[in-house]
Amino acid sequence: MNQHNTQAVISGQEHWTQKGDVRLFLWEKPAGKPDNKLGTVLFVHGSSMASQPTFDLQVPGRPYSSAMDFFAERGYDTWCFDMEGYGRSDKKRDITCDIANGADDIAAATGYIMKTRGVKQFLVYGISSGALRAAMFAQRHPERVARLALDAFVWTGEGSPTLEERRKKLPQFLKMKRRPIDKAFIHGIFERDHPGCAEEKVINAFADAVCALDDSVPTGTYVDMCSKLPIVDPGKITVPTLIMRGEFDGIAGFDDLVEFFKRLPNSDKQFSVMAGISHASFQQINYLMVYHILCAFFSQPEPVYRG
Repeated sequence: MNQHNTQAVISGQEHWTQKGDVRLFLWEKPAGKPDNKLGTVLFVHGSSMASQPTFDLQVPGRPYSSAMDFFAERGYDTWCFDMEGYGRSDKKRDITCDIANGADDIAAATGYIMKTRGVKQFLVYGISSGALRAAMFAQRHPERVARLALDAFVWTGEGSPTLEERRKKLPQFLKMKRRPIDKAFIHGIFERDHPGCAEEKVINAFADAVCALDDSVPTGTYVDMCSKLPIVDPGKITVPTLIMRGEFDGIAGFDDLVEFFKRLPNSDKQFSVMAGISHASFQQINYLMVYHILCAFFSQPEPVYRG
């Protein structure tokens, strides 16, 4: 893998779809090798930031800072989208935009891509609450998911110091539909688990990009993660699944994830611990390792013999 400045410039295209009367923003970066497409990747964002800052972040001097560019150059059509209440998607409804609502958004986004691009199945990557939304979507629509990657995932919340701290603020989250965010809050995501996992220039670029789109975000995913776990059933996730867990991640309790992993019924499954990674893996110093793990899972041949 050449990490040095030879990457192609891949231009993106914006799309819009409806979920009922809610408008959702989608962003597409097509495969750089259109004659040899390897599949369609759908990236699903987390609780406190929209999709483009997370998956298409451009940082000068950081090759493939954009995960979408990395996967598009390798032959994947790539998509991300803003959940209702985030980024450029509608924020007009007076709701908290919980995990289940996010799974509805994924259904609307995949429905649009299937209709306009003829895609039948997706390679789905979700991070943090995006992993919970993606898991719920896979539980509801297994026929749309070829492979599922869950990064910074949480099942019951057992053994999560971050959620333990967050629960102290549950009473105030329950009183509001949206919570304020700013650049200091984004910096705090990188400081809470293990400072030093990400470069300052990357954190700054990420915080700038996030806060250019939102100064507040919905509270629904926080409320769900603090008071309603577990909200997905591993026994009902039948698709090939990769669990990705950052070494220092304060959300994803290790034993909790191992228990979840054991219960996944499809034997085509993997558990990967990512060395030197805390919570926001695509923004970390070791991001190319994360891409490699994900790319290997997405490009893995299907098992021919099942026994």
